[in-house]
Amino acid sequence: MELRDGIRTTGAVRGFTDQVVDDSTVHAILDDARFAPSGGNRQPWRVAVVKDVSVRRSLGDAMKPVWDEYVAISATGKTPFTVVDASTYQLASTTPGNIPNDLLDKIESIPVVLAIAADLGSIAMMDKDLDRATITGGASIYPFCWSVVLSARDRGLGGVITTFASRVEPTTGPLLGLPENWALAATIFLGYPVKQTTKLARHAVEKFTTVDTFNGQQFSI
Repeated sequence: MELRDGIRTTGAVRGFTDQVVDDSTVHAILDDARFAPSGGNRQPWRVAVVKDVSVRRSLGDAMKPVWDEYVAISATGKTPFTVVDASTYQLASTTPGNIPNDLLDKIESIPVVLAIAADLGSIAMMDKDLDRATITGGASIYPFCWSVVLSARDRGLGGVITTFASRVEPTTGPLLGLPENWALAATIFLGYPVKQTTKLARHAVEKFTTVDTFNGQQFSI
């Protein structure tokens, strides 16, 4: 697939067929993704290909309450787990518990489950001393995660990057043998899609781009 087509048509895929994804395909995807950029080229990633169904089930069980809370907070009109205006909230009384999520409810049958860890000792957190939550460290790990999804797309697969397991890392970390001073950055689900969404809704460039400063004149042509 042409690079531009891949960039513009790769959406999140959460529904997969029963078709098996063999280890050679997974290896090829990771072999592509390893060329992702990282600070100092330190390549601070480690990948666990999670095959054991009992480990998968435990991961799904740990992530499910996070999903339920995410949906419940969304129903109040707030952004879930934001660090901005993180005041208390009242969950919508009409929001049911145990909200279905096929990725988690049927995690045993997902073709590929990848857990991605990041070596915190190899990542320069340029904003670590600012009076806000850090974000810059993600530049050294999430390009790798996105490269996994793009490489999968090039092979006819689909996928989605999730971070629910990170919220419950004290539980999910030991399940995955997460080393000390490493962080669980993402869980990626891959498979042959039931439907490959290629028409994506995104803001126009003029919506988010200005000249010189973030409150400057709109950048347009």
